[in-house]
Amino acid sequence: MAFYPEPLDLSGLHTYSVFGRHSKVSVNDFASPVRPGMTVRQLLSSLPAQLAGADFPDLVNRIVTARKHGRPLLLGMGAHVIKVGLNPILIDLMERGIITSIALNGAGIIHDAEIAMVGRTSEEVADVLGAGAFGAAKETGEVLNQAISEGAAQGIGIGQAVGMALLARNFPYNDQSLLAMAAKLEVPVTVHVAMGTDIIHIHPSADGAAIGRAGHHDFRLFCRLVSELEGGVYLNVGSAVLLPEVFLKALTVVRNLGYEVKQITTANFDFIRHYRPTTNVVHRPTLEGGKGFNFTGHHELLLPLLAAALVDEFDK
Repeated sequence: MAFYPEPLDLSGLHTYSVFGRHSKVSVNDFASPVRPGMTVRQLLSSLPAQLAGADFPDLVNRIVTARKHGRPLLLGMGAHVIKVGLNPILIDLMERGIITSIALNGAGIIHDAEIAMVGRTSEEVADVLGAGAFGAAKETGEVLNQAISEGAAQGIGIGQAVGMALLARNFPYNDQSLLAMAAKLEVPVTVHVAMGTDIIHIHPSADGAAIGRAGHHDFRLFCRLVSELEGGVYLNVGSAVLLPEVFLKALTVVRNLGYEVKQITTANFDFIRHYRPTTNVVHRPTLEGGKGFNFTGHHELLLPLLAAALVDEFDK
């Protein structure tokens, strides 16, 4: 065993006293035990003052402060938020005047419209893809493509056009639809489409020119909403690529045009941390002011918690 070197002698290691050392974790930051019957406010105040335990109450306070000062709360979201059943919570926040506008990807209008029409959505892709039947639901394509074409002809965006169409048809589950209720409450909804990503683009009724015209209207409308974001909050929930890119482009447009949008709060909520939301929503937009947050977890848990915290603060 002579080829093994001698272990390092640690007897000369310099030490210091733990009592005089700065430490990042203190008992003063520890959580408090939960108690039966705690309010949401009490629960948040009992969280450890570490990482998300400090960030989540901070975000809640920033949203409350923004809205109480008349500044907007823009919600950008992927369709999965709809699919896990959160429409009623988001509709309630619109009714309370907490959410001031919503931005969706193209899949969002599909699942939301199907909820309005039949009260259910999200087919099992593996069961129908082999037969080439995925996305071929007749009514979904016809209702949405007609609404988009009519909206383009009227000079309005996809979000407004679809919301108005759902209300006009008086579908049985309109009260569960983000788009229908937003139209009823006069809350702006913009829709941001990547051509070919959505099932309605394969339908014979799809009109690419109308989709482009109404979609570009919504992008410009989104730019207007972002131009008013100084002192406000932008939340990106469940969109890993498309909406973070749209948000960054809108932000550069409004800054290019001279709008002061620097002191803003941004937050990303998703199952895992993706590059674009972290970079385009949380970090880059807040380099010159404000603060960005990143929360990792299930929408069906985090968004109800956020909503409960906000309602608790506004109702106190």
